[in-house]
Formats: sequence, structure tokens, C-alpha cells
Amino acid sequence: MATLTLDSPHNRNALSARLVAQLAQALANAAADDATRAVVLTHTGRTFCAGADLSEATAADAPTAGPLGLARLLRTIVELPKPVVARVTGHARAGGLGLLGACDIAVAGPAATFAFTEARLGLAPAVISIPLLPRLDARAAGRYYLTGEKFGAAEAARIGLVTLAAQDVDAGLAPVLEGLREGSPQGLAASKKLVTAEVLGAFDRDTEALAEQSARLFGSAEAREGMTAFLERRAPAWAR
Repeated sequence: MATLTLDSPHNRNALSARLVAQLAQALANAAADDATRAVVLTHTGRTFCAGADLSEATAADAPTAGPLGLARLLRTIVELPKPVVARVTGHARAGGLGLLGACDIAVAGPAATFAFTEARLGLAPAVISIPLLPRLDARAAGRYYLTGEKFGAAEAARIGLVTLAAQDVDAGLAPVLEGLREGSPQGLAASKKLVTAEVLGAFDRDTEALAEQSARLFGSAEAREGMTAFLERRAPAWAR
């Protein structure tokens, strides 16, 4: 197994341009390593991934660079010929949920929490929806996309965001990883293609349009107010 650990405590493992590039390179290395059967994506601290790095998202080139870079990373995870397993023991929000959606298997511990917070910032979960919507319960997606409510591991498992909610995340992962160790490289790659075909079709169909939508929203005055208010720890202008 190859283990990739999100370890950027200064911004709660947010998806900065640097982190996206590092993850893409680490995934390419794992794909090229014949000894690697699967990849485990885990994290340090109490946050799996806090979504986009909003300090970068307010930069002039962010509306175009960020969404396409994230879409490419998510597709890399889905296309990787080896299974990718997420181990979540903390909070995941916004773009961090896209990482979970792209992983083949995700196990969440009792302290794990989740939230789609884009609508509160003047944004929408655009490119992260490409791997998520084919896998999520549609009614639950409508609720959580719109409200930004925080929910726990059991609810995440019920709606299809994670595979398993476990009281002991490593005990829950043990049979999963053992099964992957017993898989042949050819068998794992061929089986993964079958279960990801619908998601890859969604990437082919929707990446350009959703990246353009993200660019429009990120570049709007309303989104800039939402992101600035978040960084300044105040209510945005539209809050009542």
C-alpha cells in the first residue's frame, strides 16, 4: 500500500495549488510503482480537507486556474488503475468532499463531519459534483448542497458519500485493505474501470461547463464578498 497524508496544518489541508500539484505527482508515482496495490489517502489533524484555499481563491487568476486544476486532480484519482481509499477521522468540506467522491472506498470514524458550504459563500459545488452526483442519494444532495448543514459519518454512509462509518476507523479499514492486498493488479484495474465508468463519463460530459460555471461564480462580486467575509470571520452582506 502507498499512503498519502494531507499535512498542511496552517490552512487545514485546504486545496492550494501546491497541494493539488503534490497530490497529482504522488498519485502518478503510485500508479508507476508495481509493488503498490492501492493508495490510502489520509490526513493529520482534525480536518481531512477544508476545501479550496480561499486565500488563493481571491487571487486574480483563481477563477480559471483553480476549477480546472481540481477537476484534473479528481479525474486522476478516478482514472488511477489502482484503488484509492480515503481514511477520514476529521472534518471534510467543500472541495474536500470532491476528494472523497473521487476515491473508490472511504471509511469515516466517529469524529468525522462533513459539509457542503459553497452556497454560503456565493459559490456552488460545481466540479466536485462530477464524481459525487453519480454516487450520492439525490434527495440528500439537494438538502446538503443547499443548506450547508454539517452531518456525521453515519449520515455520510447512508447517502453514499462514504462507504463505511466505523467506530474504529482502522478496524473498519482492515478487511478492506486485506482484500485489496489479495487482488491482482490486472483484476483490480479491470474491476475499477467497471465501477468508475459512469463517473468518467460525467467528467467527459461536464468538466468544461462546470469549470466555466465555477469561473463565473468565483469572479463575481457576491462570491468575493462571501470568501472575504469567511476569511475575516464575519457575516456576509446578504446574511439575515
